Amino acid sequence: MTAAEPWVWLARIRRTQGRKGEVFADILTDFPEKFAERKRLWLLREAAGSGRTARPANVSGGGAGDAGPREVELVAHWLHKGGIVLHFAGVDSISDAERLAGLVVAIPRTERAGLGEDEVYIGDLIGCVLVDVAPLGIAGAEAVLVGEIEDVDKTAGPVPLLVVRGVRGEVLVPFAKNYLRKLDVERKRVEMALPEGLVELNEAE
Repeated sequence: MTAAEPWVWLARIRRTQGRKGEVFADILTDFPEKFAERKRLWLLREAAGSGRTARPANVSGGGAGDAGPREVELVAHWLHKGGIVLHFAGVDSISDAERLAGLVVAIPRTERAGLGEDEVYIGDLIGCVLVDVAPLGIAGAEAVLVGEIEDVDKTAGPVPLLVVRGVRGEVLVPFAKNYLRKLDVERKRVEMALPEGLVELNEAE
């Protein structure tokens, strides 16, 4: 999702869960605890071939001609096996829930949670270019373009991993504060001073 898009993705529905219309979803938000404060949510359908762009979705199974994103009421939720179970008003059976598989749960960008100082939305990092500025400390050296951030893995450990598409393949870079030098979400640019050999080590794998 780019900064220009009006929606913030919270979850992606994978499958049914239970017999009363519940669905199991992958968590895409940095603040899953905020589901307790949200009763109004919207369902979007991912556009074909894109992991971050959505088109309208209809809970009843309508197609691309739907008028817009479908607003739903969240009546219950709970964390479950690394994901989240969601139950929406009016979705009361397995067949109802099956129609929601693959849909994205979202809120308008204007309603997303506020951030503290030096914090950033993980979703805003996707699409940014990553630049290694560590070489600037060496006489005559220039900053190195590592690649474009395609995803962020928050399950790998205490520090999220940036999944970067480099010139020679995928590069995994720890998003550690002591590496970060400058973050410009508007210009889609992240500058980090990476340890020597980190990029080459990832490429070798």
